[in-house]
Amino acid sequence: MSEPGTDAFEKLVSLLNYPMYVVTTHADGISAGCLVGFASQTSINPPRFLVGLSKRNHTYRVAVAATHLAVHLFDHHHLDTVELFGSQTGDKVNKFERCAWHPGPAQMPILDDAAAWFVGKIIERFT
Repeated sequence: MSEPGTDAFEKLVSLLNYPMYVVTTHADGISAGCLVGFASQTSINPPRFLVGLSKRNHTYRVAVAATHLAVHLFDHHHLDTVELFGSQTGDKVNKFERCAWHPGPAQMPILDDAAAWFVGKIIERFT
């Protein structure tokens, strides 16, 4: 038997259509990026956005030393880039050799196929 509310929660979540976010960063001469499972706007004024990175992820280890993150939103026309950043590990593959990108604000890697993106300063970390 599941806890009260679990079935209703799972039903609600199954109906959501989440956007696909790829986060990139750069620190100490290393660029990294990954598909993130958890990301959300947390405030309009001041503008705030929360990104959850797995501690097991190469991107997390680079982001620990980073000052900024680039958050990219992708449409369904560029699933190849999303798949690259979601299925390969930066521990073994240089993802940036396999896609088009350019340096953006704060020297963050900006993925050219993104439908939209922004660079944000890391203002707080939760571990």
